[in-house]
Amino acid sequence: MSELYAVRRAQLRDRCAATGSTAALISRPANVRYLTGCTPPGAALLLGPGGPGGPGCDVLVCCRPLTGDPTEGRPADDVRVTVLPARDTDPVVAAAGLAAKAGAEVLAVEEHHLTVTRHRALSQVAPRMRLADLACAVEAQRLVKDDDEIACLRIAAEISDQALGELLESILVGRTERHLALELERRLVDHGADGPAFPTSVATGPNSGRAGHLPTDRRVEEGDFLTVGLGANYRGYRCEIGRTFVIGTTPADWQIELYDLVFAAQKAGREALAPGVECHEVDRVTRHILETAGHGDGLGPWTGHGVGLEIDEDPQLSPGAMGKLDACVPVTVEPGVHIPGRGGVRIDDTLVVRPEADGGPELLTITTKELLAL
Repeated sequence: MSELYAVRRAQLRDRCAATGSTAALISRPANVRYLTGCTPPGAALLLGPGGPGGPGCDVLVCCRPLTGDPTEGRPADDVRVTVLPARDTDPVVAAAGLAAKAGAEVLAVEEHHLTVTRHRALSQVAPRMRLADLACAVEAQRLVKDDDEIACLRIAAEISDQALGELLESILVGRTERHLALELERRLVDHGADGPAFPTSVATGPNSGRAGHLPTDRRVEEGDFLTVGLGANYRGYRCEIGRTFVIGTTPADWQIELYDLVFAAQKAGREALAPGVECHEVDRVTRHILETAGHGDGLGPWTGHGVGLEIDEDPQLSPGAMGKLDACVPVTVEPGVHIPGRGGVRIDDTLVVRPEADGGPELLTITTKELLAL
């Protein structure tokens, strides 16, 4: 794995050199992990001169010793770890100081992640060093996933499917949304996750179908729609699954009709995933089915997005999205409809874009999408 991280850093170093930067400072946590395998809280990565190691030395600057906690990962063997003597020292500023001492004339920084305060501090610690914008160079590298990354996403999806499947076998009536969400997160960890990929959403009755609903103390009742959104974080990689069920009775006609509509929209979005397809086209075919049925006003700004070291990455599947899909890019397709006062439906899968010759999009989250009465 250390060799893999070295290749990633070498690609970034070449990009920086082409723009005249002699060193690069990475501060966005997901980008630090992508390049080193490790992301301690607040850590910064310096690529380039990097201090006593000389040119090409890569230094991970931390504000505390590494703990070995799986949630923060383990640094690549060829990355030097420097722990600051004072906890109140900013690793980003300290890393810039190392670059200046090593003779870097131009330091590429992630301006989209730096605060104004940090940017000023960098200028003070290294007044003669010019700062250049690295922009989203690392995010662009992260877009297409390699085999190891996709393997982690597969495991995250398996864990999520297991946790959800076990919950569906338990008694749900009378339990609160908050209780069910906590149980799902415990089950994720029990099955090997480092933790949840994002705050687990459980919504019942009139709350169902709301995107990102935060669980409340509302209790599950017979006849409710139950929408669940969860995902596992496995070695830093995050997936997402969302399903809708009916509690304790045969679904009502309006519930079947609404479910079939959202299912058709989600199926259209999944089938549209292919290398070379415009991102906004996937959103269009998904959204069109719901808009035609009169549910366009309540739709969110996107119907899917990329996943990886963050739960919401590029590409965005939205009306204004730019660019085309590539092979080996994992995305979600997650349309939903919420009817105020009644509830709604959400169906969400994580898939990997694959060419038709390889079987088309690879579905990672395989829990049934049949409308079950639990």
